[in-house]
Formats: sequence, structure tokens, C-alpha cells
Amino acid sequence: MCGANTGDFLSHNLHLGHTRGLLPLAALFMLIIWMERRARLATEAYYWLAIIVLRTAATNLADLGTHDLKLGYGTIEAGLTLLLVFFVITDRGRGSSVAAGALLQEGRRPNLPATGALYWCAMLTAGTLGTVSGDFVADFTGLGLTYGSAVLLAIFVAVLMVSWHFGEMSKPWYWVSIVAARTAGTTMGDLLASRHGFDLGLPLSTVITGSMLAAIVILWPHRGAAEPFPVR
Repeated sequence: MCGANTGDFLSHNLHLGHTRGLLPLAALFMLIIWMERRARLATEAYYWLAIIVLRTAATNLADLGTHDLKLGYGTIEAGLTLLLVFFVITDRGRGSSVAAGALLQEGRRPNLPATGALYWCAMLTAGTLGTVSGDFVADFTGLGLTYGSAVLLAIFVAVLMVSWHFGEMSKPWYWVSIVAARTAGTTMGDLLASRHGFDLGLPLSTVITGSMLAAIVILWPHRGAAEPFPVR
């Protein structure tokens, strides 16, 4: 939700459009990685900052393809899906095959993908795919932002439960969950800001969703002795 709001805020309120903000976002992303590698204090803050920057860029890339370049939703979604599958397959040899449930019983983090270059490429692709899919549901299915958000949130919860309990949060299920989260987050972020929803406006909506994310990261209880996500 936060990345959907920041992307629209960057393009509309800061008048950068869908392309002029991409280079500064790329530079900011690289700065976050550089800072994390030189930081003495291990913290998840760098990971979530990197996520928001990529999600912001993904929102602008999706709008660039659908609004500016007038590419069809089906074409974009098919292309992004194939690209995401390519990144996941290319990265399939990384990590162990230990099940998430067994790891949780041991107080350890599930076998999440390593946060290397392929991971961030996949994350950007998943964010763009989620944005396009969310816009499609809200604009072309007749559900609108309110009903679309409700339906997509229910789908996300269902996907997350299946991914966690049956897929054991393996890498393919992990990325399915990410796309589902991005799709629901797009319509829910727009629901807060848009005049077709709660009409809070982008500045206030961005503050609200950013504060929600910060509160979750800071206050959410951590299981066991899991280490923070690296951004490397």
C-alpha cells in the first residue's frame, strides 16, 4: 500500500511523471545497499527501505506501460509473469530445502530467497506485475476500488495460507504471495487516496501507509532469534 502511494505521489504531486523519478529511485536504492553493507548495526530498516523504493519504481513502471505507452494489460501481465518465472528459475539453486514449518519449530526463519541481484530483479518485476493486476481488477472488472480491494485482500489471505501451510513457503509460493500482496496493496492504497474511495489524498495516504509499515516493522513480535533481512 505504501509503495503504491509513494509511486503516485512521486509522479503526480512531485510532477516527475512516470519516467523522471526512475533514475533518482535507482540511485537511492544503490545508496541503501551501500549504507547497509557499511552499517555496524544490523537492522531490518535497510531491507524495508529498499522494498519501498522498488515498490515506488514498480508503480511508476506499471503506469508507464499501461497509461503512457498504452500497452494492453494482458500483454504486460503475460510478459511480466514470464520474466518473474525466469528470475525464479534462474535463482532456484540458492538456499536450502528445509520446510518452513520445521524451521519455525526450531525458532528459525523459513527458507526465504537470498537477497541478491536476482532477488531484487524479481521483486521489482513482482511489484510491477502486482500494480498492473490491481489496476486491471479495479478498472476493468467492474469491481472498483472498494469491492476490488475486498476481493483481492481475500485472495491474498487465501494465497498466504496455502503458501504457508501447504507450499511450506518454498520459493515459488513465496513469489506468488508477493504478487498477491502487491496486487491487493495497489487497490487498497488507491482506495485511501482516490476520490473514488476515501478521498484522503496522496500526501495523507502516504503518511498513513508509511506509518503503518513502520509500526509493523518496529512493533511486530519477532519469532526466535531470526536475523534481520540483509539487502545484499
